[in-house]
Amino acid sequence: MKKRFTEEQIIRVLKVSESGAKTEDLCRQRGISPGTFCVWKAKFGGMEVSAHRV
Repeated sequence: MKKRFTEEQIIRVLKVSESGAKTEDLCRQRGISPGTFCVWKAKFGGMEVSAHRV
């Protein structure tokens, strides 16, 4: 299965959300569902871009 977003991209989206962007707007811009965003946040929340490479 081909993934549409890399882990690095997902972490960057979460960082934008943490900086104060509205989740609804962010999901609309990136073309993802709010449910997908919640799954990403549960899996990758709190990680740094360099942390997933280790």
